[in-house]
Amino acid sequence: MLVLTRKIGESILIGDNIELSILEVNGEVVKLGITAPKEIGILRKELYSSVEEMNKTAEQSHMDADTLKNQINIMKK
Repeated sequence: MLVLTRKIGESILIGDNIELSILEVNGEVVKLGITAPKEIGILRKELYSSVEEMNKTAEQSHMDADTLKNQINIMKK
């Protein structure tokens, strides 16, 4: 992990086309500005993690439902 210190108004570049700018610092809260091409998705990590967890839960529920259907089919035979 690269750790940088930046002040308000300063930026960092990621590759040739992503810029992170420090807009404001208020105590422990930092406001970032992100300039990137439209085709690059930008998501807060906690939101990404939440969606990932929901997908895992849905996948497990689907697998549980399939297992239950298979067991019912076996019992019917």
